[in-house]
Amino acid sequence: MAKSSIFVGLEIGTSKICVVVGDARSDGSVKILGVGQAPSRGVRKGEIVDFETAQTCLQDALVRAEDRSDVMIRSVWLAITGPHIVSCNNRGLVRMPDEQNEFTEDDLEEVKEQASNVAIPPDNIFLHRILRHYWVDGQERGTNPVGVLGRKLEAEYHIVHGIKSRVQNTVRGLRELSLTVEDVVFSPIAAAQMILNREAREQGALLMDIGGGTTDYAVYEDGAIKASGSVGVGGDHISSDLSIVLKIPLSRAEKLKVEHGSALPAEPGDIILLPSDTAFDGRSIEREVLNEVIRSRLGETFDLVRKRLLAQGARLDRLVGGIHLCGGTSQLRGIDQLAEEVFGLPVQRSSFTPMTGLTSNFENPQYATPIGLIRYAQRMQSERPGKGPFSWLTEKFSGLLSGSARMW
Repeated sequence: MAKSSIFVGLEIGTSKICVVVGDARSDGSVKILGVGQAPSRGVRKGEIVDFETAQTCLQDALVRAEDRSDVMIRSVWLAITGPHIVSCNNRGLVRMPDEQNEFTEDDLEEVKEQASNVAIPPDNIFLHRILRHYWVDGQERGTNPVGVLGRKLEAEYHIVHGIKSRVQNTVRGLRELSLTVEDVVFSPIAAAQMILNREAREQGALLMDIGGGTTDYAVYEDGAIKASGSVGVGGDHISSDLSIVLKIPLSRAEKLKVEHGSALPAEPGDIILLPSDTAFDGRSIEREVLNEVIRSRLGETFDLVRKRLLAQGARLDRLVGGIHLCGGTSQLRGIDQLAEEVFGLPVQRSSFTPMTGLTSNFENPQYATPIGLIRYAQRMQSERPGKGPFSWLTEKFSGLLSGSARMW
């Protein structure tokens, strides 16, 4: 019988807070035990700006997840986002002494530390260092080089970092709810656990998680992450644009976007009637105008991501696996066709293989990040048994939280 471990994934989004409780088993299977959601208030662009309000929403989502899973939640794996999070790739190099002819675990640790020697802003902290590739005497290796004969070992790592205070504030807010944060994970890295299979990563693929306040992205080439980041534009900006252009309340604009909106051009003359109520006189809306506003904002967002990727050295022509869209805004009609126009790549709105216990309501790419956290936690536990995933950063995080030598 497969041994199980229960993990909790928490996503604090601009539009909603989502808590997923999952039973991850040693045979690789995952059973979703419960999901709790609450509307997100006090959060802007994925970051908590009003702690008292946000904590109330967090508590609501946690209680619902506990009720549905029959699990008392004491610790979480936290997804984090925001335009302050940036990334780069860096290499480390270790040369063998004359008396040694094969690489050891100590050499791997040393080359990892060399690659992690990256100058970042003084107010930033490291979030991830993810291995991309090893080279032995200039030849790329796809496997662990321990025991391999050679004179020179190189390794390239993908480094992700963000503003210390913004990460710290979120973690502190959760500690005030008596929660332990096991790890902080950049959102698109978590989502990729569910959306991108091994074949897509090997072929080269771009994942875009389009939420309410941010659009997060991660590019994989040759099986390894190449670039990642976040832009501070999402679905809420579309709703705001519609509210201003059409002169309707924001709540009506959001509903109009979801129920009638599309990123494709509409034929002139098609009219949408918005019914009146006690606080709204009703309005006739031209579908052509509606879609053009949506198309303009989304096109601008995609172009911004495209320029960021090129600046980070991503080769879009090598992404044979295409673009995979997830997040709530990815459900907009025509968004895949517009993304294909901007990037010149095949696009799909992502789905993932249902897991045990996962009802049809949650077989949806907008839940890729919180469910992906369960897979991420499972992988980290198997790769680092008995060792905290961020033990290498103990000294860097010293004093980040009062009374704690480590961040999580």
